[in-house]
Amino acid sequence: MKAVILAAGKGTRMGELTHALPKPMLLVEGKPILEHIVAGLKAAGISQICLITGWKGNVIEAHFGDGAAFGVEMIYRCQEIQDGTGRAALPAQDFVGDDDFLLTYGDILVRSQTYADMVKRYAGGDFAGLLTVTEGEDVTKGGINFFDKDFCLTRLVEKPSSAQLEALRSEGILKDGDPVWYNAGIYVFKSDAFQYMHRLEKTSRGEFELTDAISSMVHDERVMAGLKIQGRWVDVRDPQVLASLES
Repeated sequence: MKAVILAAGKGTRMGELTHALPKPMLLVEGKPILEHIVAGLKAAGISQICLITGWKGNVIEAHFGDGAAFGVEMIYRCQEIQDGTGRAALPAQDFVGDDDFLLTYGDILVRSQTYADMVKRYAGGDFAGLLTVTEGEDVTKGGINFFDKDFCLTRLVEKPSSAQLEALRSEGILKDGDPVWYNAGIYVFKSDAFQYMHRLEKTSRGEFELTDAISSMVHDERVMAGLKIQGRWVDVRDPQVLASLES
């Protein structure tokens, strides 16, 4: 299995912190966020990594080089146009080839064991992919996911409005007392996931959404395993979250 890390965004919510650095290079516990991710992937046995860069990508390349100093093989691809999550991984398609790949955003921190848990769960069945989830987050800012008795994905709704959530309750899909599963932004896919990404159309927000590609896969009866993240999950979205990691 290979890995693709999305690290092209500027991170505008970080303000002046990202004037000279891309957000994934901000320090947490004395190391760039990306270093934590790369170390976790390596511990899970994933050593071939493609970093998708954009804003200040030269800073990332200068730090990691060919990856040898970190015990991995690193290559880079540039995301020329940032028009949503749905096409962000496409520059890595040639790198992935016919292999399975783990896809993560470059500003999400989890325990190193999480990546190994993902590999194990994915290898345990005939899955087209795997989607990670966590609890306790505001799903209107991300996505809400629903699973069957085998914890395989049946439906997801990206950034649902209050009205959409109420409709899900009235339909009996969202039930009081049930876990509310928030999309944790780390995935495993077979290589044919790129076909679904290529077919995406822009949403009303004017972006291509990765969750639309996943929904199409589910519609085509491609089985997407679910995995609840155990322990730490942090979306380093703003200066307040970053500061909390150092407290």
